[in-house]
This record gives sequence, C-alpha cells and structure tokens, in this order.
Amino acid sequence: MTLTSHPTLAVEVGLTAAIVAAPDDAPVILVAPGPAGAEPALPSGPFDPLAHRTFEIGLRAWVSRQTGAPLGYVEQLYTFGDRGRHAEAGDSTPHVVSVGYLALTRGADAALAKGAAFRPWYAFFPWEDWRSGKPAMIEARILPALRKWAARDPDRLNAYGLSRTERVRMLFGEDGRFDDENTLDRFQLLYEAGLVEEARRDGRASPLIAEVGPLGEPMQNDHRRILATAMGRLRAKIKYRPVIFELMPETFTLTALQRMAEAISGRHLHKQNFRRLVESSAVVEPTGDMSHATGGRPAALFRFRRDVLQERPAPGLRVGQRG
Repeated sequence: MTLTSHPTLAVEVGLTAAIVAAPDDAPVILVAPGPAGAEPALPSGPFDPLAHRTFEIGLRAWVSRQTGAPLGYVEQLYTFGDRGRHAEAGDSTPHVVSVGYLALTRGADAALAKGAAFRPWYAFFPWEDWRSGKPAMIEARILPALRKWAARDPDRLNAYGLSRTERVRMLFGEDGRFDDENTLDRFQLLYEAGLVEEARRDGRASPLIAEVGPLGEPMQNDHRRILATAMGRLRAKIKYRPVIFELMPETFTLTALQRMAEAISGRHLHKQNFRRLVESSAVVEPTGDMSHATGGRPAALFRFRRDVLQERPAPGLRVGQRG
C-alpha cells in the first residue's frame, strides 16, 4: 500500500483567555491591545515550555504582559484546533492550536496596559441578553434568515440527530424558552448558516448575510467562539459552584447579587424566588450591617459563607428554571 505524503505544517500551542469582570452588574470582557481598526482580540500568546512550567503560568504571564489586569479564578475551557482555524492552503506559518481559558477578575477599574480595555460581552452577543425579554433582533432578523436556511435542507441531521428546523426552534426560543447555557451552540448555528462576519471571513458566508446585517461585533480568529464557550461555561458554573462571588465585592445586598446573576445569565429572575433559593442554599450569611446606598430603605448586607465549600459538593446559585 502506498501512503500519500503531505507537506508538514508546524503546530504552535497558544494560550487564550476570556477574562470576565462585572462592574455595575454589566459583564465585560478584556480585549488585548491591537492595531488601530483591527477587530478585538482576547489576550493570547504562545506557550513556551522553557519559560512556562504549566499552561496556566504561561497564560498569566501573557495576560500580565499584554493587559496588566490581575486575575483571580482561572479554569481551562477547551482546546481549539480545527483545521482551517488559521491555516489555508499554501500556508507555511505554524498552525495554532489554542488552549482556551475562562478567568474572572474584580480588576475592571485596575490600570491596564495601553490599548487594553474591557468591552461589554453583549456587544459581541446581543441576542444573548434576555433580561428585558426576547431581543427584538431575533424575531426581526435572525429567525427569518435561519428559517430560510433550514428550509433549503430540512432533513439534514447534525451529529445528535437534530434537524436544522429543530435546532433553530430549540436554540432561538421559538417556543418562548431560553436556555442560557447554549451560548456556543447558538453562535455555531449562526456560523454554520453563514450569518456572522466570521463565516464571511472564512469564505462560508450565506447570501442571506446581506439581509441580516451585522450580528454583534466580530473578533479576530475564532476568539468569539472561545468567548461563547466561556460565557456558556460561566452561566452553567454559577448554578453548581460559587464562582459568582469572585465577581462580587466582599459585602453586598441580595438585590446586588440578583442583578449580578441576571447580568451573567442574561435572564430576568423573579425576586422572591431568587431570595428563597439563595436562603435555602445557605451560600451567604448576613453581616449585621446595612447598606444605605440603595436610595430607599436600608438593605441588609451579606457575605459569601466559605464554609459551604466543605459542607456539600455543589454550592452554587440555583437561579430558577430555564425560561
């Protein structure tokens, strides 16, 4: 048997961080310095095994060098290495396999390196913010285009046995429901349908993209896909781990905690249900002090009760049913 030889393309391991802060209950993402007019990019850099003992050490070094932002909680997300991610036929530059990370910081007001900045994450994913109801752009622009796309090949199934029509209905709330954790699936569907700028850049745009218009701000390479993965992970994580408190001040009111949970999940939460869930989960405790900054009646201040980490395996915020 004769084996066909192919030219060898070098592979480089990159480290990319989706760094989230939430000042004033508004989730923001840190973007790295770049040339004027360039699409935003997440902080990233190559892994150097001689200088970096671990991936996380390398990541923290790149983030510090590029942005100056302090990092708190960090976790590895996924390895992004699809063929074609950067490389095209004839390329001789290394193909980059990127290890993506989710990081949280309270340092949104920290002094950043020149050109680094925090940007609202809903600027990149405006269809993900359901706090005031279903975003108008879904019914006006996204669903009409997705329905046309699905109708062209209605019987094609994905790897999970779902048709295009079923995926559109499930992911974009045609039945009025919104699963906040499916951030990546929604972006992937828009990319597959050729409706986002990244699809145009990769030569996979649909003619429908002209009808739809811009759907959020694009990012360099596949950084918006990495950010979508980070958003979905964080939205899921707050339900079973107390990571939301990595974004909260040391003391806070329950109203402030609810606004933070709503900002991250992109959903409105019923006030009394939320408070009942928080109290039953025993993840916070009163400080005995009151806040007078609410503009109305003084509100009780709470803090995260760290003992809960030893008491049970999943001390997160059960923020109610999806919907």
